Amino acid sequence: MSQWKGQSRGNVTGYRIFAWLLKKGGLKPAYLLLRFIAFYFIPFAPKGTRSSWFYYHRILKYNPLKAAVSIYRNYYSFGQALIDRTATLAGLPVKLTFEFDGEHHLHQMVADGKGGILISAHIGNWEIAGHFLHQLEGKVNIIMYDEERQKIKEFLESIQVNKNPKDNVNIIPLKDDLSHVVALNAALARGELLAMHGDRFPPGSKTFEFDFMGQKAHLPTGPFYIATKFKVPVSFCFACKEGSSHYHLFATPPKVYELSGSPDERNRKLRVLIQDYLTQVEDKVKRYPHQWYNFYPFWH
Repeated sequence: MSQWKGQSRGNVTGYRIFAWLLKKGGLKPAYLLLRFIAFYFIPFAPKGTRSSWFYYHRILKYNPLKAAVSIYRNYYSFGQALIDRTATLAGLPVKLTFEFDGEHHLHQMVADGKGGILISAHIGNWEIAGHFLHQLEGKVNIIMYDEERQKIKEFLESIQVNKNPKDNVNIIPLKDDLSHVVALNAALARGELLAMHGDRFPPGSKTFEFDFMGQKAHLPTGPFYIATKFKVPVSFCFACKEGSSHYHLFATPPKVYELSGSPDERNRKLRVLIQDYLTQVEDKVKRYPHQWYNFYPFWH
């Protein structure tokens, strides 16, 4: 079974260099440097490059030349996502534009007061929608796996120039001792939103196998089981880049999935929820093929 190792690309040193460029000249000089750095990762991130080759050549059926060019475009696009995320979350003066299909769904989830779950994937740049989450009246809790995100969060706070006075976004780290379960329960009991990704899992997680983009892949049950356990509405959310400085955000109508019946029946209903999610992910992968950022053997 393919497994994610529990660590994402990007480190504080890289963020610091690009933050300096963003402060001095905005997005253009940062993107210019990125054009050279993206080449670096092709030979010096061999596992990620092999995974990208499999994705473009075997999954998307690109010919060898198109697949090779796409690997570079994939790294460059990922770097842009990190730069845009740094600029937005730190409140740096850069110009990005947005359109949001389904924003009213999130406002309705907050207004209903029953809590809810926003599930995204490692395609596009959902974290850049943070300023939209700040616009919601209710509390939003972002669930994260890797501990290095805390270091990056502290760095972003250190360079933040325009702190949002409405601090309604909270981070809940997932820990090995399962202490985060109490925080998740409490947040949903208060009618708050949980935002998480549904396409990665650390070793030992329970998974189901699905057909995805023509190949077998495993998806974790955890994020989806939480939604069914608390019987709260679920919306699948994504933010993908279109052009050099424009993002298109998506949020599906919220839906409540309930588990009942025998164990087999509950598993069947849980699979329906995950399949609904995968349908949305596949649509975004096909529309934005260079914004798929799972640099590990995602498929068998």
